Amino acid sequence: MTHTLPAQWLALLNADARTHLARATAAAEREAAAGKQVFPPRADWFAAFHHVAPHDVRVVILGQDPYPTRGNAMGLAFSVPRGVRPPASLKNIYKGLYNDLAIPAASHGDLGSWAAQGVLLLNSVLTVEQGLPNSHAEFGWRQVTDAVIAAMGSAHQTPNVFLLWGAHAQKKAPMIAAQHHLVLTAPHPSPLSARRGFFDCKHFSQANAFLIAQGAAAINWALPPATDTKI
Repeated sequence: MTHTLPAQWLALLNADARTHLARATAAAEREAAAGKQVFPPRADWFAAFHHVAPHDVRVVILGQDPYPTRGNAMGLAFSVPRGVRPPASLKNIYKGLYNDLAIPAASHGDLGSWAAQGVLLLNSVLTVEQGLPNSHAEFGWRQVTDAVIAAMGSAHQTPNVFLLWGAHAQKKAPMIAAQHHLVLTAPHPSPLSARRGFFDCKHFSQANAFLIAQGAAAINWALPPATDTKI
């Protein structure tokens, strides 16, 4: 069921995080039942976890909360469905990707092919009310996703790459065993901060170099063309 956290991910959560998971899910469901527009659609609240199993994760990209605009949020951090014009932050990610690996910007914003290769596109808060960024920040989602980050950042896990963009994501760094994993930081790709160093951070090539050194396959950061939509 896509409406729930997959069992493999649930197994990583301690009792306290599971309690927060139940409370956050119930709180968001109450908001929706009260007639408020909650994004992403209910079936996509846990999409990031359904796209990649814990043992397949190779890169973790952290976002804050879902896009609060109708039709944009799809449960994968920074990603939007095909047919939706890529938001400014995603366009800036594409600029950074081009500056790093000369990969042209995709004509769409669906990052599902990254997730399929083991990139966990994780928002720290999994739901939001339409037009109100951070409106569900106190529901308990952060305790759940913090537990996930701590589990994936454990020294007992296969070495992963963590891309921490912006001050919010960088606060998660103490949860990660940096001597075991690769932790890369840069300004957030939003228009307000991207020019402070995001465009030239070269995180994509550094991530691949680390993965190859660990005996893992590199991520193909080039997105497939949008053959079924016009933007």
